[in-house]
Amino acid sequence: MSQSEHSDAPSPEGLSADLNALLSHAKRFGASSADAIATHGQSLSVSVKGGAIEDVDSSEGRDIGLRVMIGKRMACVSSSDSSPASLERLAQRAVAMAKLAPEDPYCALPDPDLLAQRVIDLDIFDHTAPDIKALQDTAREVEAAACAVAKVQQAEGASASTSAAALFYASSDGFARGYRSTRHGRSVAAIASDADGMERDYDMSSARHSEDLRSAAEVGRKAGMRASARLGGTQVPSGKMPVIFDRRISGSLLSALAGAISGPAITRGTSFLRDKRGETLFGDSIHITDDPFMPRGLGSRPFDGEGLPGQKHKIIDGGVLTTWMLNTSSGLQLGLPSTGHAFRSIGGAPGVGSTNFVMAAGRRNVDAIMADIGAGVLITEMFGPSLNSNTGDYSVGVSGYKIENGARGAAVREITVAGNLLEIFRVLEPADDLIIESSTTAPSLLLGDMTVAGG
Repeated sequence: MSQSEHSDAPSPEGLSADLNALLSHAKRFGASSADAIATHGQSLSVSVKGGAIEDVDSSEGRDIGLRVMIGKRMACVSSSDSSPASLERLAQRAVAMAKLAPEDPYCALPDPDLLAQRVIDLDIFDHTAPDIKALQDTAREVEAAACAVAKVQQAEGASASTSAAALFYASSDGFARGYRSTRHGRSVAAIASDADGMERDYDMSSARHSEDLRSAAEVGRKAGMRASARLGGTQVPSGKMPVIFDRRISGSLLSALAGAISGPAITRGTSFLRDKRGETLFGDSIHITDDPFMPRGLGSRPFDGEGLPGQKHKIIDGGVLTTWMLNTSSGLQLGLPSTGHAFRSIGGAPGVGSTNFVMAAGRRNVDAIMADIGAGVLITEMFGPSLNSNTGDYSVGVSGYKIENGARGAAVREITVAGNLLEIFRVLEPADDLIIESSTTAPSLLLGDMTVAGG
């Protein structure tokens, strides 16, 4: 693969001068405190169809955001123009807006003594990058591998991509640090057909370093095999039955958990877990961690969106929910310290989010679990999930395969599964097939009996 050095990659140091100027203007115009964030990103992606280049997308941009506070009044502004005159106008506008804003008793910068003292090297920046030709060759290989699978007639969206970004955060309390990161990806959707119809499925791989990606041939072949295996799909009779979520989609349940334990959801009282901190939600073998310091992790970062260092949290420890995920504001509302989970967008105040949110693997493989339950449904794709955040009631349209006689059977489609997440969490069993390929990851999960609506 043809690669080049990331010699022109965005640099966090190149963003620091703009933030220093912005914070200086904000204080001059009357802000009592302020913080600012700047990002500089580059991306390149190539997609092919029929072996020929279908699209080349190359982009680069810089953005800057400012939050100012006047006492307990706060305002946030953002811009993509970092010229000296624009920075001055941005700060002036932010202060004028803050003077008119309603008071928020919980708006504040974190305690300066708690700020990150250094930027830990998490190996999230790849110093080499594929060029356009290398991306084109990869996309072609992905497409060819998908189309080589029996019954696959064509592929769509065969692509390869690379991106690099720099981030710098600074506050009027003296914090001024940044870091840079990269991300590489390859993906394809395969279309298979037979006399009874057509089916579509996909595969993708994403990583901080290109050497950690699954091969183009594997990505294409998996997409093709998945599409071909879905041919001849039927519905299943409605009723209660065991359901397994394949590891490709099982992370969606962890996303629901992360949202339910975020500080804003707890302070608003809109979470079905609002009174469950310290309680047993899962079986005693279940462990879920959130780790911002995972080397090469897709969610890794050396500090959070408020400059706090963060730490590895045992979110679920032996089945027990140990903590909420908090930023400074939600922590103040709950009388608790921030957990280092602040996420900062360019144009708004810090929110809350997970980093590398991972459920530990279980002991049994999927085949053993299927053999044990005998009959049920293995879900491999989902669309349109619906969650009542107050009650935990959950439903989603899915497709996958019947589990018959303890093994994977015929494909199924156009079905819906539903249940309550509190009940699902209590009985679920993880399989042993954990592979960390995203920032929110779980192995395949046996969810117990769920309501299945089919034909």
